[in-house]
Amino acid sequence: MNAWNAVESADFRGPLDVTRAATAVLDARNLVIGWSPAAERLLGYRAQEIVGRPLETLLPHLGTGRPGQSPPVQTPGSVSRTARHRDGRLLSVATSICPLADTGGRTDAPARVLVAAELDGLRAWESQQAMRHGLATQSPVGLAIYDTDLRLTWFNATYGREIGLPLREFIGKQADDLYPRGEFVTEGYPRSTQAVMAQVLDTGEPIVDLHFVGQLPTDPGSEHVWSCSYYRLHDADGRVLGVCEDAFDITGRYQAQRRLNLLVDAGARLGTTLDMTVTAREIAEVAVPKFAATVTVDLVQSVLEGEEPEHGVGLPTLVRVAERSAGENGGTETTGGAHRVVYPPGSPQYRSLSSGGIVRVESTMVVPLRAGGTPLGLVTFVRGRHPSVFDSGEVELADELVTRTAVCLDNARRYTREHAAALTLQRTLLPQHVAPQSAVDLAHRYLPSDNTAGVGGDWFDVIGLSGTRVGLVVGDVVGHGLQAAATMGRMRTTVRALARLDLSPDELLSRLDDLVGQPAGERTGTPGAEAGEDVATGVTCLYAIYDPVSRHCTMARAGHLPPAVVDPEGRLSFPDLPAGPPLGLGGLPFESLEIELPVGSLLALFTDGLVEGRERDIEAGLRTLGRVLGENGRPLEELCDRAVAELLPAGTAADDSALLLVRTRELDARQVAAWELPAEPAAVGRARELATGQLRAWGLEELSYATELVVSELVTNGVRHASGPLHLRLLRDLTLLTEVSDTGHTSPHLRHAASDDEGGRGLFIVAQLVQRWGTRYTPYGKTIWTEQAFPPDYPGTPRPVG
Repeated sequence: MNAWNAVESADFRGPLDVTRAATAVLDARNLVIGWSPAAERLLGYRAQEIVGRPLETLLPHLGTGRPGQSPPVQTPGSVSRTARHRDGRLLSVATSICPLADTGGRTDAPARVLVAAELDGLRAWESQQAMRHGLATQSPVGLAIYDTDLRLTWFNATYGREIGLPLREFIGKQADDLYPRGEFVTEGYPRSTQAVMAQVLDTGEPIVDLHFVGQLPTDPGSEHVWSCSYYRLHDADGRVLGVCEDAFDITGRYQAQRRLNLLVDAGARLGTTLDMTVTAREIAEVAVPKFAATVTVDLVQSVLEGEEPEHGVGLPTLVRVAERSAGENGGTETTGGAHRVVYPPGSPQYRSLSSGGIVRVESTMVVPLRAGGTPLGLVTFVRGRHPSVFDSGEVELADELVTRTAVCLDNARRYTREHAAALTLQRTLLPQHVAPQSAVDLAHRYLPSDNTAGVGGDWFDVIGLSGTRVGLVVGDVVGHGLQAAATMGRMRTTVRALARLDLSPDELLSRLDDLVGQPAGERTGTPGAEAGEDVATGVTCLYAIYDPVSRHCTMARAGHLPPAVVDPEGRLSFPDLPAGPPLGLGGLPFESLEIELPVGSLLALFTDGLVEGRERDIEAGLRTLGRVLGENGRPLEELCDRAVAELLPAGTAADDSALLLVRTRELDARQVAAWELPAEPAAVGRARELATGQLRAWGLEELSYATELVVSELVTNGVRHASGPLHLRLLRDLTLLTEVSDTGHTSPHLRHAASDDEGGRGLFIVAQLVQRWGTRYTPYGKTIWTEQAFPPDYPGTPRPVG
């Protein structure tokens, strides 16, 4: 139904109105002398059939009624009676009689006019009238009518009570004059009332349920919200009369919905990270400007550092970690930078800290951050340009917001503490200081994973070996957290212990694989032993040994990425090193690869966290690493920094990253002396002569006595217990190294000889004369080596070539 049809269907005349009711004109004798078409339609009699007949033909007993007959029902302005239709039916009608002017005694002159209408129709019309009266006087919905110039012409009682002044004070005013600071907040519609009503006038389309925010003239300083609807008014001819506005105050419902929306928003935005500073900023962003004009968050300093809250005398030390305010132009601004804050006694914050409760003072509310009764800090909410106190609903909302924030902060604090402990453990287990090596120049970088993934288990190591050789290790433990860090420490310690046995790379990985493959319960103290799980299974490792004398590098890997090798001219290659299975899986042997490296070659060992990421596959990462390492002439520290900057521009990644760069050297020929001797008794004396002569040439005569004894004992053991030629080698590096090699595979053992034993004292004497000694095996036999410290005044050794 359009607006015009609605006007046509509405009839504001009453059913007993003479223009539409059934009308009969009566003379003094109650004879019908006039009959309207409406009366014909109601009772069925044509005028010629009823004129001249008594009224009782239609309305029996009109008058006083008869005994036993119920009295007529009285309605306002009318009497309810039963009328007889022409066809004999009885109708319930409402009647009203109006006397005419004095007839001058004539009985046939018109004396009265009787009007009648169906009783149901009258009652329906009366209900409509009561409804209209109720809308004007009793309806809780405010109604107002504006003319075509959008000026106020009428409003109902509710509208008048809200404005607080009589209608005459506002007749002719426009809506924007009534609520000068109000505006519509419903998206997609004009902001001003004037614009909305103009749109309704122009289009004729009603607008329903727009939310208007403003202040009542009777209640300045307090914002109210109305649900407003507008529709165009027409007269009976369809001409536009103006616009009708109905408005219902929904302030309570609107505020409840806004608070619910704020809680939903807080649930989605709070605690997105395990960073306490970010969480503090999140509650400020949620609350400004929807709940408060300014929000500050202060945390207890020990909590911010991941420690337990302070439990001392006096108030804890607070640090301001977040502050957000609504700007003048409607935007928001955040103040950054953590700094200590001190609140004086008597301030709301001081009172809240002291009491542990919420404190409200005028337009300020302070809510304590607490988790399990433990104070974590304070959140302060401050009103804006129109300050007002926080009501009870807003206090409950603030308490709910702060409680949720406190839970997130406490989780973040616990995570920070555990992450710091794991990171400390991890860094403690990694090399704290890599000693300089004669065999190589080196540089390294280690970057722990980001806070989301947690501490990982990547590690690297540089191990000095006998004969000036160096062991290079890099490995990756599966998973993150304390278990991964503890497993990494166990792996690193085991590798160092096995490396000291001078095992070849493939043999070392085999021994390590055997250890990892043991049932968890057999490794006392191993994480996961009680649960029967092995957190070390799947560990990858790469182990390489570089010898600066031969310039040979022997390496093997257990499921790890191969190293990158860059020759002095900058040519990059990845050796075709057999992969081998990760540790603990077993099934396949490990294989070693031996390559010769020119002096000045660059060897890069790294973990997959460096070259592989969420947005980059491993091939692209290897290409980037190769491009950086191709500039081999740059210092190693600079190459490390550039590699990290290119591959990890954010500084962290989802996985740990380790990078170990070494540039090879060659031991100077003046530092090495080697001889081959026959396996016969005469070789013992010859070996002593050669050794003492070389020591004189090096200016180490002070070590001649001890060296003669060492050489004599080791060569004698080779003559007695081995076959084939013997090899004697002296190395002048950071210490004096003496090596005797033979073809036997039996290792000598240090023991205490009995008083009546004829032998067994030689190796014991050797051990007392040197700093260290040991045995390493080769495919062709074994080598027994010793180390002696130089005299305090010895000038040192030339730097190896490289």
